[in-house]
Amino acid sequence: MLFACGDDKKDEPKSDETMSASADKDKKPQQSEFADAKYVEMGKKMAEQLSSGDIDGWLSNYADNAKFRWSSGDSLDGKAAIGKYWKDRRMNVIDSLTFSNYVWLPIKINTPQAGPDIPGVWLLSWYQVNVKYKNGKKLGFWVHIDHHYDANDKVDQTIQYIDMAPIVKALAK
Repeated sequence: MLFACGDDKKDEPKSDETMSASADKDKKPQQSEFADAKYVEMGKKMAEQLSSGDIDGWLSNYADNAKFRWSSGDSLDGKAAIGKYWKDRRMNVIDSLTFSNYVWLPIKINTPQAGPDIPGVWLLSWYQVNVKYKNGKKLGFWVHIDHHYDANDKVDQTIQYIDMAPIVKALAK
């Protein structure tokens, strides 16, 4: 008799709406997902600006506190340092610079996997570089560049994966 007065709702099947709400509550966001394609267009614009020598235009895409990292461990901190380096490099070391065979991947990291990962939007890219230096030497190589965007869609971190050995050799006196 005591059990007869129990809550009989436990035996009722849950509605689709109840099940969906329960699943959404327990569902964690995906670790990552594709980001807006506008970041591809932003990356293309940056590549065009750097190629043409429009360093001021290229630099306008960066946040004031941006960091530029190379896979070799070298780095530049701050928009001013990045601008100084690339203005000198593009105007005094590089005669011409072209990019081709682009691959672009805009991705939003919701949950970092480990270590120094930064959540938010990243534009991963790789492409062929053809460069002619002021000393007459020419090189062709592939580069991989990752740009991280802040909340204002400004690049606050760039990581460039590049083999510096052929570049150092081409620029040797």
